Amino acid sequence: MERKTPLISPEDLRRQEEISDYIKTWWQGQGITPTAYVETYGCQQNEADSEQIRGILDRCGYGFTDSAEGADLVIINTCAIRDHAVQRVFGNVGALVHTKRRHPGQKIFVCGCMMGNPEISGRMKNSYTHVDGIFSPHHLWQLPEHLYRVLIRHRKAWAVEDSAGAIAEGLPVIRTNNLKAWVSIMYGCNNFCTYCIVPYVRGRERSRLPEDILAECRELIAAGYKEITVLGQNVNSYGKDLGMDIDFADLLASIAELEGEFTLRFMTSHPRDASHKLFDTMAAHPKIAKQFHLPFQSGNDRILKAMNRHYDRAKYLELIDYGRSLMPELVYTSDVIVGFPGETEEEFEDTIRLIERVRFDALFTFIYSPRPGTPAAELPDPTPKEEKNRRFDRLLQVQNTISEEKHRAYIGKTLRVLVDGKDGDKLTARTDGGRLVRLAGDDSLIGQFIRVTITDATTWSLIGALTP
Repeated sequence: MERKTPLISPEDLRRQEEISDYIKTWWQGQGITPTAYVETYGCQQNEADSEQIRGILDRCGYGFTDSAEGADLVIINTCAIRDHAVQRVFGNVGALVHTKRRHPGQKIFVCGCMMGNPEISGRMKNSYTHVDGIFSPHHLWQLPEHLYRVLIRHRKAWAVEDSAGAIAEGLPVIRTNNLKAWVSIMYGCNNFCTYCIVPYVRGRERSRLPEDILAECRELIAAGYKEITVLGQNVNSYGKDLGMDIDFADLLASIAELEGEFTLRFMTSHPRDASHKLFDTMAAHPKIAKQFHLPFQSGNDRILKAMNRHYDRAKYLELIDYGRSLMPELVYTSDVIVGFPGETEEEFEDTIRLIERVRFDALFTFIYSPRPGTPAAELPDPTPKEEKNRRFDRLLQVQNTISEEKHRAYIGKTLRVLVDGKDGDKLTARTDGGRLVRLAGDDSLIGQFIRVTITDATTWSLIGALTP
């Protein structure tokens, strides 16, 4: 079989590098070291994209600032998953008209998932005239070209053509953390859940070659990174487009077998493609974190079918039970949507019963947000907002009680953690299962794996002490 996913050619990438170098020289000729502000909304994949944006801007000669005020360039990397995030972006981009008025030379770009939606990108183009350019995720690799058009040719840059997507290897990256790294192993999604806009704005599933992923991971380990999280909209679909005898479990095992001291995590899995082989691989490799984020979205089979999720309650619970049979300590987290169009009270109670059955360590909970252009947005939705809010509050109460009970069960246990930073006067750390631990200790411990004894717990975190 031949690879289905196109790669951006080396010649096209070199052309972008040449434009980057030209822009850097252009700024130097003016005696200016320009500054850029990059603001990110949404998921880990957007964070990883912003790291590539910063890498490209660095090559173009930009330094970075933590505020849009006074920056020569502002790039807003957007999320289209929920209406609240979309409205925040519109509001914040609108407010940039004031920073540009105070700094007339400022250039403003808006990119990310929102710009993959023609209706939204059209509104941005036509109504936000202070914005100089927009580009969708498919056109991120062409950022130097967009900048050149705005800076040198003094024209607007619009790059939002629809595309199934390609892969650009070797883009520069500036990571925001020197301990934890995101590594994208694939892009796009083929699942078309009826509530989700992602396949429409990020294109079809396309996998990076395993040798490129392994090379990136080796570089990270050599540079001292202690935690690597591999990313994909559905990592369990990895490799299907490569025409090679490799799947996600194989890739995960190959990374886990690399030399060095590090923890390996992954986000996000879809239950339809989660396999026993993946659980077996996790159990067999100590470096793979015993944490599994497995979104279930609803505990009711009719709703799952309406969501186009391609699994039922029984399959989901079978996966949960199989994982725990191999790894009793496995930490499960998940996503759940409350108030999907037409959800009845009894169907909502099925979700509550699933939560009580599984006893997740934590949940990411959402009230259904209609996304224009998705099938679910056309469904009748008779449930009042007040009723959805009531159900949401009940779900939170149930899950918070479970989270606190599970956290209190850690008291007295000694755990290996990675110390990753500070919060006030306390160090912060993460367990193998991804649980947050706060403890007293010297800053020199940051970046180290240590052992702590859990002395107390709250709903959302653990309290620990250094183990003598």
